Amino acid sequence: MRSLGIRFLIVGLLAVLMYIPIFFVSLVVEDRSRLADRTLAEVGQEWGGSQLLSGPVLIIPVEGPVSVTERVNVTDAETGEVTQQDRQVTRIRRTAPIYLLPEDFTLDITTETEIRSRGLFDVPVFQAVAAMDLTYDLSAAEGLLTGAEEILWDEATLRLSVSANRALRGAARLLADGTDIPLEPRAGNAAGVTAAIGDPRDHDRYALTLGFNGAAELRATPPGRTSVVTMTSDWPHPSFYGAFLPSTREIGENGFTATWEIPHLARPLPQAAREDYDDTARAQAAFGVRFFQPNDFYQKAYRAARYGILFIALTFLTVLLIEGATRKPTHPVQYILIGLAQSVFVLLMVSFAEQIGFGAAYALSAGATTLLLTFFGWLGLKLGKRTLILGLMLAITYAVLYLILRSADYALLAGSTLAFFALALTMYMTRNEDWYGPPQDPSKTIFGTPRHGHPKPDTPQETQAPQAPPKRPASPGSS
Repeated sequence: MRSLGIRFLIVGLLAVLMYIPIFFVSLVVEDRSRLADRTLAEVGQEWGGSQLLSGPVLIIPVEGPVSVTERVNVTDAETGEVTQQDRQVTRIRRTAPIYLLPEDFTLDITTETEIRSRGLFDVPVFQAVAAMDLTYDLSAAEGLLTGAEEILWDEATLRLSVSANRALRGAARLLADGTDIPLEPRAGNAAGVTAAIGDPRDHDRYALTLGFNGAAELRATPPGRTSVVTMTSDWPHPSFYGAFLPSTREIGENGFTATWEIPHLARPLPQAAREDYDDTARAQAAFGVRFFQPNDFYQKAYRAARYGILFIALTFLTVLLIEGATRKPTHPVQYILIGLAQSVFVLLMVSFAEQIGFGAAYALSAGATTLLLTFFGWLGLKLGKRTLILGLMLAITYAVLYLILRSADYALLAGSTLAFFALALTMYMTRNEDWYGPPQDPSKTIFGTPRHGHPKPDTPQETQAPQAPPKRPASPGSS
């Protein structure tokens, strides 16, 4: 049957079936992407991992009378028998310490990035130096005492929490009014540094400098009543996130500079408390930057696979319209071969991109696929000069796909516009088509191929009666 309507339906069904190889191609791309993510995570953790700075917090011990129940020996005066009884006694013991957050807090973080490679994968890591300047209002501490409690000023400590001590490198220095105070690692499983500063009433201002490594993310918390945090880096693709976005930022090819100005009313942290709010600060008030790699080729390849069914359908549509003009129907197997070639394009792009980069890999894969399908149209489909139309359509299709992959923001716009124009062109070219088609010989298949041998004539031929053999001439002398 040569009805264009039936052929449209058959080709549409074939295009839908091509979702199967596209689906498996996307699984391969996703598996490679997971491998890359695992590699990035492993290298990042070995270098230092994601970093989160919180504090510094001034911790002041407190002691006071505490009623406790103790078991004491009681001797009976008459019998001399000794028994044990519970008795409430008062002891001077440590109570909950006072946690003070800074009044004025300034943090400047400078990072330098570099690329570490493992196998086929590149991992961006950074070296950072954090410089903090801060002051404390000690008057709030007295108001937190109850009863006969006393503050142990001489045993005050300053604490800064980090994500992992193994990431600390280079500079680590604390100055109290210009005087060096030694830093020590926090004990136990907690990560960070601490310093015994003595009586904080003897100091007005503190300056803390800390060097560390990291990868993927860098965050901080706003501990001050007024917090000003500035991050400067040579990484040109920052992704800001967290509880607060920068008040100002400048991003260029040579890096970025971002500044956060956060008042104390914007975060759920009291300036002075008898409870440690460090976990709350890290969970609810942290902010920072991701060292983001935009549009890596795995993301591009996965998006190409998702758009693959659209471009396969456009190619099928082009072939169908061309064959409709030439009246040389294409076999379903040939459509399947075209769809498989465009599915393999995604795998080619990924495999080459791992070796030579996305741009060159895309040009090589798209060029090879376009040439393959163009030659197939010429030699296999016998399209003749109409092969140029197929080649031009493929070139435009892969050019549009490249624009879609290069710009995630405009991917939907480009894809939907291309689909709309393809549909509009199809409607225009088939405006005079007889979708049901003329009556056909039932001996023909839906793609116009005779069932048995040669095609029968479309119009019946007249049957001629057999002619009588010519008469032989009579021999001489015969009657």
